[in-house]
Amino acid sequence: MSDNEFDNLNTFFKGKIVPVPDSKVSAMPPALHYGTAVFEGIRGNWNEEKGVISIFRLREHYERLLRGCKLLMLDIPYSLDELCDITIELVKKNKHRSDIYIRPLAYKSAEVVANLKLQDLAADFTLITVPFGNYLGSDTLKCCTSSWRRVDDNMIPARLKIAGTYVNSILAKTEATLAGFDEAILLNQAGHVSEGSGENIFVYSEGTLATSSLHDDVLPGITRDTIIDLAEEELGIPVVQRTIDRSELYLADEVFLTGTAAHLTPVIELDRRPIGSGASGALSKKLQQLYFEIVVGNNPKYNHWCTSVTPED
Repeated sequence: MSDNEFDNLNTFFKGKIVPVPDSKVSAMPPALHYGTAVFEGIRGNWNEEKGVISIFRLREHYERLLRGCKLLMLDIPYSLDELCDITIELVKKNKHRSDIYIRPLAYKSAEVVANLKLQDLAADFTLITVPFGNYLGSDTLKCCTSSWRRVDDNMIPARLKIAGTYVNSILAKTEATLAGFDEAILLNQAGHVSEGSGENIFVYSEGTLATSSLHDDVLPGITRDTIIDLAEEELGIPVVQRTIDRSELYLADEVFLTGTAAHLTPVIELDRRPIGSGASGALSKKLQQLYFEIVVGNNPKYNHWCTSVTPED
């Protein structure tokens, strides 16, 4: 009997749902050697009162995954609706009764060596779901500006979740945590603020909320899109998508990061300098409250963003 905590879970692998220990790949697929894969991170939030997992913006995540498949020529045999249905079935079968992380992966699965031509390589799709708590490990963040620069769109498209790209994020995150910080803020090749290692960034100053433009090599995050909508529609705060300079972060009233794994987490310090009051700001708290109410399925106005799944008994 394995001691692996995930061995009692199921995964979708090679066209069917199987126990996690049965989902093995060989040493040969190009995805393993070259990072030729695209993935998504999707949150399922446990609603204790209703007894359901609320999957947040499921279709939008798979729409982005399919865009990545198009770029990397990953010809997987599943439509958008089928991917959603597979996910719902797996969540049911895994009987989660806590917050979960859903990880779909489309990857080059061919049994070949040293072939760099995407058009020659077969692809497959796999999916896992695992219990998942606080990704960043803290409710507020002390960050540093990374010495690593964000990949440029002309190198690897930053607006898709391409597996190989995340070496860039890993180097930045590792540098930050080894130096005693919670997270890294990456600048782009022009020296402007791009994003965190796995999160988008927002800056609030003088009544206006700004987030880095997509032209600054950011991932068009689904949580980012959600927060823009909530700030404008629910709080009446204008949101500007524009180039942001590093010095603006130091002088801002509030800074926070957003992402599927990170939710919305305030940055209270950057490069040993306090942001604003050095504590969570009023806007961050309001948006957090709105966001968490929505993602667990407790705000009927936004239930179209949530897919409720009742775990099997």
